[in-house]
Amino acid sequence: MKRCTIFMIDDLQAMGMQQLLNASFDIQALIVHSIDDLYMVADIDIVFTDAITFTTHLKYFLPRQSRTIIITPQAVKGDSSVNIIHYSSIEELKASLIKFFQHEPVTTSGTSTLLSQREIDVLRLVVSGHINKEIADVLNISINTVLTHRKNITTKLGIKSVSGLSFYAMMNGIIAPQ
Repeated sequence: MKRCTIFMIDDLQAMGMQQLLNASFDIQALIVHSIDDLYMVADIDIVFTDAITFTTHLKYFLPRQSRTIIITPQAVKGDSSVNIIHYSSIEELKASLIKFFQHEPVTTSGTSTLLSQREIDVLRLVVSGHINKEIADVLNISINTVLTHRKNITTKLGIKSVSGLSFYAMMNGIIAPQ
């Protein structure tokens, strides 16, 4: 079962979203009323929010945007890194959520299955400034294995620079922004 949390500025909208998820998707969603409460909830698969709350609390949402769904009655343009569901009726909202849940990537600790756990470990060390030898020592693997993991990471993500990998890691919750 998905661990969903709802954090919206409007309590009535949050309660409606909770009821919709419970009745239509058999998902028990927890409503939180402050950003501090949201930080205290562990292992969240999906956070439902509104655009105002998202922009007000960017520090929390940016590293978790792949696990965040912005629910809005207004049409909003965004890039593919942010899940935005626009609706004009309950039926449209339900249809959009059905479509989202059917096509949602499987996640592990908030990270797409695009990378293996070992590749994520290597990526964390790369973006924190470690050189290949240090990564090999920390992970107890050979330098050639580190090079193979780095090659696979850049191939899978299409990102070659360390700064690009750092940005990817922050945006996908692999590392926290500083």
